Amino acid sequence: MLKCDSLSVYYGKTCAVHDVTFSVPEGKIVALVGANGAGKSTTLKTISGLLRPSHGTITFNGERIDGMRPRDIVARGIIHVPEGRRIFPGLTVRENLEIGACLRCDGKASLERDLQHVCQLFPQLAKRMNQLGWSLSGGEQQMLAIGRGLMAKPKVFLLDEPSLGLAPVVVEKLFEGIKQINAEGLTILLVEQNAYLALNTADLAYVVENGRTVLHGAASDLLKDESVKRAYLGG
Repeated sequence: MLKCDSLSVYYGKTCAVHDVTFSVPEGKIVALVGANGAGKSTTLKTISGLLRPSHGTITFNGERIDGMRPRDIVARGIIHVPEGRRIFPGLTVRENLEIGACLRCDGKASLERDLQHVCQLFPQLAKRMNQLGWSLSGGEQQMLAIGRGLMAKPKVFLLDEPSLGLAPVVVEKLFEGIKQINAEGLTILLVEQNAYLALNTADLAYVVENGRTVLHGAASDLLKDESVKRAYLGG
């Protein structure tokens, strides 16, 4: 469904991603695992059009999207939930969610159904619809960021470090929601520094080191791989 082939990305003269190749099958969760600074977030930004590759291609359902504007990539159904949540501070929870639907033209009834779906997925948000987004807890803001992305009716979800800075009990609830939306048919590309969490959530995974993919396979197999255990799982 989504494929990066020999992708390289530079920040000035610094190569952040070098010759990365991976694919995301429809309906699956694919994780990019690696240390901070490995190039994972840069890869997501390049897929969503925020950065331009210096080399390589990105295809979505057979169509090249590298070089497209971000809004055109969004219009095709690729939605990026960035690291840091990026909640609009002056807007309420409901208004933040509605912003996610700004390119839709399928009517108010459909919008309300999807708002209710987000509230069922994350009940905490249902209680805070008229509260300003900046006043939510970190976990609630992450739920809001994911909910805002869902309001765009994505075909592929790019999730960047959803567990960052959150308490374990909040992370557990958050990833229950991520697994649920995948079970409903949404394809997910997950960037997550917590390798244990990522590999226990994903179907497939790629290990990224210094901007390169160095290992890939079924997530369950990588959990047992000795090199992955030593480097990312603490033993």
